[in-house]
Amino acid sequence: MRLADKRILLGVSGGIAAYKSAELVRRLKDQGADVRVVMTHSAKEFITPLTLQAVSANPVADSLLDPAAEAGMGHIELAKWADLILIAPASANLMARMAAGMADELLTTLCLATPAPIALAPAMNQQMYLNAATQANLNTLASRGILLWGPAAGSQACGDVGPGRMLEPLELVERCCQQLAAEPLLAGVRLLLTAGPTREALDPVRYISNHSSGKMGYAIARAAREAGAEVTLVSGPVALTTPADVTRVDVESAEQMHQVVMSRVGECDLFIGCAAVADYRPEQVASQKIKKIGDNDQMVVKLVKNPDIIAAVGALSAKPFTVGFAAETVDVEQYALDKLQRKRLDMIAANDVSREGQGFNTDDNALTVFWQGGQAPLPLADKLTLARQLIALIARHYRR
Repeated sequence: MRLADKRILLGVSGGIAAYKSAELVRRLKDQGADVRVVMTHSAKEFITPLTLQAVSANPVADSLLDPAAEAGMGHIELAKWADLILIAPASANLMARMAAGMADELLTTLCLATPAPIALAPAMNQQMYLNAATQANLNTLASRGILLWGPAAGSQACGDVGPGRMLEPLELVERCCQQLAAEPLLAGVRLLLTAGPTREALDPVRYISNHSSGKMGYAIARAAREAGAEVTLVSGPVALTTPADVTRVDVESAEQMHQVVMSRVGECDLFIGCAAVADYRPEQVASQKIKKIGDNDQMVVKLVKNPDIIAAVGALSAKPFTVGFAAETVDVEQYALDKLQRKRLDMIAANDVSREGQGFNTDDNALTVFWQGGQAPLPLADKLTLARQLIALIARHYRR
């Protein structure tokens, strides 16, 4: 009964996945939750309010302007009642209206009026999910702290195959259990995290860098904050929004990142080195823009090694619990295990960035996490989902 005494408001929007909502209600109640259901008008085309009333043992709300409801559990009272609002399925239309801040029916109004966390389980055709407008709406909602649970990928009712399937009821129940756990997984833990690329200047105009977008590191920062950690994010140059309640320190070069990390690492309990730090930098940085000289088709740049940040943290006599990353293109496991041993890491997350659709500059990733005497694969998923899985795994080993 992991959800005993927890109050979950389940929002159901219009989509074929609404048929799973009845099963979801039953599974939530199996864990002890008190469940109330709010339906959009289009949701009633797929499943009846009577069905959800029967399985939840509570009246189903579907009207913003219901005088009887206003006398009891009106939209403000219902918004205050919930410990968590879960919308499953969350259609593209509903998410667009939420992103616009609309309060045009009961469910969208509740989302504006509630102090409770809101989780969305997207469900739609794969092309609708991948559409730029839908992705922009998802990014907007995520930047406001709304939890995005899924979607999964696979066969769809329309016959397409791809991302857009609603997560299965049991997985959503597990997410609810984690979200409403009595004590967050990393409550009180001070996390220092690096993310993004570094830029190594050649002159005032040009630099050497890599393809890292910072998305994985920023997802980890958000997941760790959700898990209760006090997060300081040391970020290379990226075009990302800082996750809510995360302290961000911006740097450009590997040397700057090294200085910031070493000045703060003594104050942290957990260190995660997710940044794609340049291994080398130019020995000399020109004070003016380098010009092409005559017919010379070559330019020689001498590089020197940058400080190894993760190794420097691992070498500390009183080091924090230290997690590294290994982005490789071949022999991923071999290189990751070597790095784990050589740099005195507690864990390392390895990924094959040569695979299409994962790694640098993508929204999805897959990891294999190694530690002394064990490993765990984290299959391909969106980076926030993957980050939450990684944080849960780190928390289990950190607490030992």
